[in-house]
Amino acid sequence: MLFLEKGSRSFLHDRQLGCSLALVAGAVNVAGFLSVGSYCANMTGNVTAFAIGLQKGQAEVVLTCLALIVSFFAGAMLCTFLVNAGRRHGQKAIYAYSILLEGVLLASLDLVQLFWLPPSGHNVLPPLGLSFLMGLQNATVTRISGSVVRTTHVTGMITDLGIELADWFDALRHPVDPDQHARTVQRLRLHSKIIACFIGGGMAGAFGYTLWPAFFLLGVGLVLIALALPGILANARPVTASGHSASE
Repeated sequence: MLFLEKGSRSFLHDRQLGCSLALVAGAVNVAGFLSVGSYCANMTGNVTAFAIGLQKGQAEVVLTCLALIVSFFAGAMLCTFLVNAGRRHGQKAIYAYSILLEGVLLASLDLVQLFWLPPSGHNVLPPLGLSFLMGLQNATVTRISGSVVRTTHVTGMITDLGIELADWFDALRHPVDPDQHARTVQRLRLHSKIIACFIGGGMAGAFGYTLWPAFFLLGVGLVLIALALPGILANARPVTASGHSASE
């Protein structure tokens, strides 16, 4: 699911990728809010808080929200640089490496927070790190799916779901092209499942972070690493003269 791009991808590829990473994003967003009081995967709320902070003259709020937005932005930029460089060098597993990097950095952030940061007091590293990683993840998914799937926020997906559900109801009363109707049903299933996974990830994040606050992000990082490794290992297999991997 971390190999094929855009037109080469099937509905199953997008569903597997979207659902897996929406679970992660939902969990990280809730864990980030519970730990530091900031949404690290959803920039809409931070932009709103930034504007309100400007109006009220709340410098700390303004700077915090701006830093979170810039961090998310920087993560998206890093993903783009990595993907472009990987394409130039013919690296087919570049998206898998991007998710692997996210997992390693997320696990490292947990360990840094656990062993090196003071246990009390406000620290800017965790929320900024989480925002950066969510920007990296969202850009990775956006690029590989051709903007069909996004995983760190649900506003656009809920909009798409409303449009698709209205088209589905409309097709019950007015005949439409069968292929068009099938695509509508497919997108309806895709977006509804990703939204459900984001909610499920949020619930898992709430329970998991409450029970294991010190090691929760480490566990999520290991999940991301596990998702990335199959694609990396498949790309590392020696290729025979016929063009197939040695295991085929």
